Amino acid sequence: MIKVRVPATSANLGPGFDIIGMALSIFNEVCVEASKELKIEVFGEGANDISKGQDNLVYRAICRVFDKIKKEPEPIKLTLKNEIPLARGLGSSSAAIVAGLVAGNAYLGFPLNSEELLRMAVEIEGHPDNVAPALFGGVTICTQTPKLRCARLPVPDLDVVLAVPDFEIKTLDARKILPKEVPFEDAKMNVANVAFLITALCTKRYELLEIGMQDRLHQPYRSRLIPGFYEVLERAREAGALGVALSGSGPTMIALTKSPQAVAKAMEETFKEHGVNVKTLITHPQERGALELVDVE
Repeated sequence: MIKVRVPATSANLGPGFDIIGMALSIFNEVCVEASKELKIEVFGEGANDISKGQDNLVYRAICRVFDKIKKEPEPIKLTLKNEIPLARGLGSSSAAIVAGLVAGNAYLGFPLNSEELLRMAVEIEGHPDNVAPALFGGVTICTQTPKLRCARLPVPDLDVVLAVPDFEIKTLDARKILPKEVPFEDAKMNVANVAFLITALCTKRYELLEIGMQDRLHQPYRSRLIPGFYEVLERAREAGALGVALSGSGPTMIALTKSPQAVAKAMEETFKEHGVNVKTLITHPQERGALELVDVE
């Protein structure tokens, strides 16, 4: 039996739209074992919503590995134990893709290397900022121009507060709301903010995160989908958040802090003032990705 644990991720980290992502210590677990027929069991998040047939995303990713090495897919039993909320900006689909690829690779005796797995994950997901940290852990910075490249950044020794609203935002819908062009000044500011973010992570000058987590490429547009967005952001800072941003395409908001309890309380109360029920999670950056969280029994 193969067991793979995949961390949640926060993509578009601060101003790092489609570029920077961070793995978080919330996990989905996938178990794969031989079977006479396909059987899929799902527990936890999405247990009633996730497909248990051949269109299951984890199973489809496993089949991609079989296809890659030109082997016919075998009947298997899949057991999915999910902690990552669906459609909340925490990388649930990327976790499924990465889990399937890593599990399928382990099941077949590790025929593919990490670069091949990353390339396949990006082909399925469409962009690398979620799948890279899910695969490798930590904080990753990626580009696809002209070819796919990925590097790891230092992981902040801070707590992470997630304010997870009780409604979903599909990534496709969040993409539709974005403009085709942005003002030059906004683009220039985002370049500066990315520089501050990377400096903060590399030097542990976390006071720079106030600037380094600000964004002008997607948050001003997606904030319209989230009641109280800017008020939550401001109140989190007042309570001790060093940097606050939208997680992925939302609606979850992420705060980096050394005062997690106070920040979680402020974010929850502010959301409630705007009629939004939230679940707050206190977590941490996750150093190890799915590739290092594989057990073969």
